[in-house]
Amino acid sequence: MTITSPVIKTPPLNSESRLESNLIVSGGDIEIINEKDIVNASEVIVILDAGSQYSKVIDRRVRELNVASEIHPCNINLLELISIKSKSGSKVKGIIISGGPESVYGENAPKFDENLFSEKLNLPILGICYGMQLMNFIFGGKVESNSQREDGVHNIQILQTNSNDTDNKVSKLFKGLNEFEQVLLTHGDSVTEVAKGFKTICTSDDGIVSGIENVDRNLYGVQFHPEVDLTTNGKKMFSNFLLNICGCSGDFTLNDREKQAITYIKSIVADKKVLVLVSGGVDSTVCAALISKAVGPNNVIALHIDNGFMRKDESFNVEKALSVLGLHLIVVDASETFYNSTTTIKGHLTGLLKETTSPEERRKIIGDTFMRVAESEVKKLGLQPEDVYLAQGTLRPDLIESSSKTVSGVADVIKTHHNDTELVRLLRDSGRVVEPLKDYHKDEVRELGKSLGLSDSLVWRQPFPGPGLAIRIICADEPYLLNYDFTNNVVQYLVTGETNELNLETKEKIDKQLLEMKCPRQNKITIKPVLLPIQTVGVQGDGRTYSYLLGLYDDESTSTDSIPWSYIFNLARTIPKICHNINRVVFIFSQNGQDKNINVSNKSPIKHITPTRLTPDVIKQLQHADSIVSEKLYKYNLIKSLSQVPVVSLPIDFGVKGNRSIAIRTFITNDFMTGVPAIPGKDISFECLNDITNNILTSVNGISKVLFDCTSKPPGTTEFL
Repeated sequence: MTITSPVIKTPPLNSESRLESNLIVSGGDIEIINEKDIVNASEVIVILDAGSQYSKVIDRRVRELNVASEIHPCNINLLELISIKSKSGSKVKGIIISGGPESVYGENAPKFDENLFSEKLNLPILGICYGMQLMNFIFGGKVESNSQREDGVHNIQILQTNSNDTDNKVSKLFKGLNEFEQVLLTHGDSVTEVAKGFKTICTSDDGIVSGIENVDRNLYGVQFHPEVDLTTNGKKMFSNFLLNICGCSGDFTLNDREKQAITYIKSIVADKKVLVLVSGGVDSTVCAALISKAVGPNNVIALHIDNGFMRKDESFNVEKALSVLGLHLIVVDASETFYNSTTTIKGHLTGLLKETTSPEERRKIIGDTFMRVAESEVKKLGLQPEDVYLAQGTLRPDLIESSSKTVSGVADVIKTHHNDTELVRLLRDSGRVVEPLKDYHKDEVRELGKSLGLSDSLVWRQPFPGPGLAIRIICADEPYLLNYDFTNNVVQYLVTGETNELNLETKEKIDKQLLEMKCPRQNKITIKPVLLPIQTVGVQGDGRTYSYLLGLYDDESTSTDSIPWSYIFNLARTIPKICHNINRVVFIFSQNGQDKNINVSNKSPIKHITPTRLTPDVIKQLQHADSIVSEKLYKYNLIKSLSQVPVVSLPIDFGVKGNRSIAIRTFITNDFMTGVPAIPGKDISFECLNDITNNILTSVNGISKVLFDCTSKPPGTTEFL
């Protein structure tokens, strides 16, 4: 089946390449540099990182099935690694090759060990996305660039490949699954000819090869991502591979990992003091509890730095929450220091934080300033910085999205996290950073917190980023208008079928794509699009994008419960596939702010914004809106069911000079690497949405509209920036 190419193609933004493993690799040789990072378990699965954003999620899925795993670069000397593991009493049971952004035939394709597919190794291998393509390519099959990317949720059809075996007609990998399964696909290259000795075990709804196997060699490959939540039965596929194909026993538990974390802390810290940076969120709180259990509360200095971008009354609530740990908490108001701080990035001195519009620069300034303030506070206590270790509640997703060398060899940078800046990396390289949660995901941290005796009120606090509201305010001096008119015309025709500005060929291409993607237009067009002239961060095809935000509104319905939400979510999935320079879609509620004469119309393109910086009035405006949303989440008992709800300030005035708008990002996930928005009327009540919207518009000054994010991750990240 020939798939139509997208109307607008935009490659991901710049990437950084880093190489790291638990072992140093140089020309294939291995030198153990950090034995405490090597998993001590009787059975281990080796994950070879080809640069995927999801490598640590693969690791998480493996450990979720109580199987130990380690991540290494593709070019690790596997025979030597197996020998090292064997001497320590650990047996390698199988290999998983991750996805990645490169092409197998490209100059930048990850190097791999020559023994990876040799009979010397003789281990079961599962190749995911790039891993499947590499497997097929090495054995003589064809991998080619497709004119149409498959990005997002698709269905695959599992094929009957063993007609002579009545009990196992499908691949062992898919035992116990349905004929049609929902999966996440994120690829541009495809297998166009299956290698000799392999056979196709499933295809996508576009007719593209989505899985291959060579039963005799125990080699399996899937084009989709079984590790993410968006693949409905991905865990079952991993169970089939790990327990049935590799023969793992599944006896590596969370208790083992807690013991390993405590051993790791003690081995680094010894009798030194530990400075724990606590924000009050679940990550830093669990980190403080774990450090305290490992070295005792008397050796822990808990420091809360108020950077001026905290939630309303956050510092007070942090102090109250941490008192249950018996830790002495030092609260520092460093807001003025942060507002006026700078940092150096690749030899370039940035501007002041309060004047910076770049989200990446803001994150790096905040991260480095955190370190400088923390070091200053240590000196005030009469302690020498070199005698104190810094502990952070850094999680795997933080390091993956930052392309940290701690977890990923070649992953693209999606965004820098405040706890993984260059300065933190320098501290980490000098051995002065303790990150006991770096192998955990959010849900695992909550489980660990409960096992440590923390209360539900602490464990289930809404996640809040270390940089605070500074990364939930979209700052800009002028509207973003790159290719605006053409993009606007494309989405107008895509949604409404009306425009005089596109040629017939482009219109026919859009119509064909809507048919292929099963997204027909409404019989009576009531949903209209409006392209918003700002950029948000997204992740598309394992790479970072910084692209347009698209708004949708209902031309007729004014009540939340009469809006065609299923159609809107279908558009939110479809539009970024056709227009790669759009990575996020929001719905604009009909209610207006205190100026009642606001009129949203797709006939009047929005090409203006309210110039916005990190000024006190903007921060207070967002704090007020954020506190309203938090209050309503508690009122409607949504704290546990909604994984995270960022509230974002947008410089969109909708025609009222000086006004801004508020976006609400409801997010449901288990792994925090992929996820979906809450569905109104199902995951969040219409009453709650109306309550939030009306309260923000009537009590927060200077707000024109409230918007609801309808985007899955990918293509939109959890945060807008």
